[in-house]
Amino acid sequence: MKNNVFRLTIFIAAIILLALSCTGTKTLNDVSDKENEAFHQTKGDTITIADDESDYEIIIIEPGFNFWLQSIAKSEGYYSQNYLENRNAIWVLEWNQRVQQPQRFDPNLYEMSINYNSFTDYGYEVNYKLYNYFIYFQRKYNQRLGSFYPRI
Repeated sequence: MKNNVFRLTIFIAAIILLALSCTGTKTLNDVSDKENEAFHQTKGDTITIADDESDYEIIIIEPGFNFWLQSIAKSEGYYSQNYLENRNAIWVLEWNQRVQQPQRFDPNLYEMSINYNSFTDYGYEVNYKLYNYFIYFQRKYNQRLGSFYPRI
């Protein structure tokens, strides 16, 4: 009898622990007031992402991104180029898949595909700004382009 009560107690404790460990849908990190201000900039920002040592460039026209990049994002040098390249490769792949599925994903968000080859050295600055644009985009539009949450 004691053995059955002990087993029942262990079983109930395991179910409670399992229920407590399950979480609902996670949301992106909380947005600070300063970051929210950047998201609601109304005048257009045009950022040209280019590396002095390469011939590659990306032009981003997104209100608030320049302000966000200068005031919220981690400074250049915080991440290694290898880290930035790895994240960019994952996010570009997902981005391009969403561009090809306008019936499933908002075509106003995913307008153009990004031609990014993970075997090409685009330089630090291009990777840094592209990485930060993906962070900005995911946080502003509450999107998730990978299995990990975009955080600053």
